[in-house]
Amino acid sequence: MLKKIAMVMALLATPCWGQEKAFVLQAPPSLSETGLLQHILPRFSLKTGIRITVGPDVGDAAIGADGTPVFRDAQRTWHFSMTDNPHASAFEDWLLSDVGKRTIESFAPDGTPPFQADFSVVETATAAPVDGNTAAGEQASLLKCGRCHVVNGSNRMNAIGSTPSFALMRNFADWQGRFQTFFLLKPHPAFTQVADVTDPFPANLPSPIAPIEVTLDEIDAIVAYVATIAPADLGAPVEIQ
Repeated sequence: MLKKIAMVMALLATPCWGQEKAFVLQAPPSLSETGLLQHILPRFSLKTGIRITVGPDVGDAAIGADGTPVFRDAQRTWHFSMTDNPHASAFEDWLLSDVGKRTIESFAPDGTPPFQADFSVVETATAAPVDGNTAAGEQASLLKCGRCHVVNGSNRMNAIGSTPSFALMRNFADWQGRFQTFFLLKPHPAFTQVADVTDPFPANLPSPIAPIEVTLDEIDAIVAYVATIAPADLGAPVEIQ
């Protein structure tokens, strides 16, 4: 009998028995509505056994404007902050791991990943000076590109959120070449016509949407305008201690 009593007391004295591995994550509706959290959280829980409950109220951890940068989209960099919670700390470690980054970037509901998790600093080559009519370039950018991309503050609410903004693309080392030949880069060939450059769409394969018709002079003006845009601030690179 004494042996049984001792065993029961030992079990009751062990605090980890019966405790659930879980924590509450605060996330704004704008992030939850993208579907990213529904994509990554079950995969994290399956691997670690830690259950995460998401809500708009203050919890054990939060994804928002403060803390460690963990991923970014076309509009902003998302950060992770937490209280002194070992399960939330495990989630942060996972977000910053190669597996976590690949899981974030594998989320592509429309075929193109809207989130990036790589914050490595890329050394950029000095681009050649760009000359052109920047005012005409701004007008052409808004007219030709603004239905998908955020060109500047004037069309911020009219673009597609999953496409990169002009300010974000200014961080690319080869941004100038990309803008000069954008009509060759997917998905643009399916709906873009450049006067005296591209062939007309085949009669049996018309553009799936209203086509964009642009001239080489307009492209030069667009590149000149983009050269005046300051690259978006993507946050400091992650430092692993």
